[in-house]
Amino acid sequence: MSAARLERALVSGASGFVGSALVAHLEASATALHFGEGDWLEQVKAADFRDAAVFHLAAKVHDTGPELEAEYVHDNVEKTRALALAAAAGGARRLVFLSTVKVHGEETTGRPFRAADGANPGDSYARSKWAAEEALREITGLEIAIVRSPLVYGAGVKGNLLSLVRLADSSWPLPFGAIDNRRSFVHVDDLARLLIDCALLPQAAGGTFIAAHAESVSTPRLVASIRSNLGRPARLLRVAPGLLEAGGALCGQTERIRRLTRSLEVDAAETTARLGWSAQIGFATAVEDMVRAYQDAPA
Repeated sequence: MSAARLERALVSGASGFVGSALVAHLEASATALHFGEGDWLEQVKAADFRDAAVFHLAAKVHDTGPELEAEYVHDNVEKTRALALAAAAGGARRLVFLSTVKVHGEETTGRPFRAADGANPGDSYARSKWAAEEALREITGLEIAIVRSPLVYGAGVKGNLLSLVRLADSSWPLPFGAIDNRRSFVHVDDLARLLIDCALLPQAAGGTFIAAHAESVSTPRLVASIRSNLGRPARLLRVAPGLLEAGGALCGQTERIRRLTRSLEVDAAETTARLGWSAQIGFATAVEDMVRAYQDAPA
């Protein structure tokens, strides 16, 4: 369905990685809600929600530590609830919420996660996203669609993937050659298309959908491809994943290292069956986009 069918949209997180791609794909008039500003609630109260599609992408993401739990609850749960209540009272047509596959857990061992699987969030971010999903299910008078995303890549990537690109952009050998894992990804433009589909399609109302490319990728393949696009040799040393994780624990980087050594796969087949959406942009193109934007960015 064409994004032209959306007459108006309100977008939180519009200036972020995913939000920028979403706004670029929207053909509707889009109003940004700035949830990182002190007057975020005043912006919500003043917004015109009538017949609008609301995309809630803003979230606290990268900071870690149990002392930050209350901040995650405030930013990712309380703000979500306030937005949804205002949207329902203001006559919005639907709210699309960007969540994370991490609500299911930090890793997969037997099979990929599916949207119907139970929740087992392992950190403050994932717990807050799951709590936000639960809060949205209590809202009446407003259609809700939830999209759970794995790692998102493409031009303009940030966070851990950008850190990995920077690490790969060196002459040093990297100790990832012995890792045998499988991680799901989705290109930012494919994710934007799904968010729009969830705002438009009648069958998306009330649904929870996983976004991912059908092809999973190992850490060695990802790093080797990044280095190839950077014009560098792979130079991957074979170090046992257990040793890498032990070293990470000593440095206080257990979770970061496990994201490199462990698997986290998801299955988007149900999303395809219900909405007709499937990821179109493959691994090679996604990595090329990511590296080109990294190289073109100001130092």
